[in-house]
Amino acid sequence: MTAPAAMPEAGAEIVGVVLAGGQSRRMGGGDKCLRRLGDRPLLAHVIGRIAPQVSRLVLNANGDASRFADFGLPVVGDVVGDFAGPLAGILTGMLWVRQQAPRAPWLLTVPADAPFLPGDLAVRLLTAARERDLRLACAASAGRTHPPVGLWDVALADDLQAAMTREGMRKIDAWTARYGVAEVTWPAEPVDPFFNANRPDDLARAETLLNAMGD
Repeated sequence: MTAPAAMPEAGAEIVGVVLAGGQSRRMGGGDKCLRRLGDRPLLAHVIGRIAPQVSRLVLNANGDASRFADFGLPVVGDVVGDFAGPLAGILTGMLWVRQQAPRAPWLLTVPADAPFLPGDLAVRLLTAARERDLRLACAASAGRTHPPVGLWDVALADDLQAAMTREGMRKIDAWTARYGVAEVTWPAEPVDPFFNANRPDDLARAETLLNAMGD
């Protein structure tokens, strides 16, 4: 796997948000990010890979925040109700950044069930957005895009909020199509860095991959 890269320069400060606001139905309910992978929770793997790449890190999760107290992160619930999906977490992150880190122009989002995220995620997405003069960037691998793994211009918060509350927007791709997205591809071998553990058998597969990697 790619080693963690240096954090992007201070002039392009990035705040990270780990998206854990879903209901985890395919995992049987509960907080799948708290399930064990190796010797620690799945969420701990995600935090370990993303924290070095951002200036601050926040967890987007609904319900009682105290269950995440051991991770030492601010926990913010969706600003749009009824479990509106990852787009609600992205909006929540944008609004949090605007209030709590107003000098940060960028938000990096990742799902809480992706334990093998690349160490150069933030810097490559930022570079692609700048080179293509776009306000959004998204990760891809194995011929697929991964919309929740993205870099977002925080200045689009009002636009996204209006789309969700007035238009009922719920699909990430439908919203990002309005602005254009800088897509960045990572190799899927030997391990797809965007592998996500949605089901119990995915978690078992992640355990096998983790052991093979020696992490």
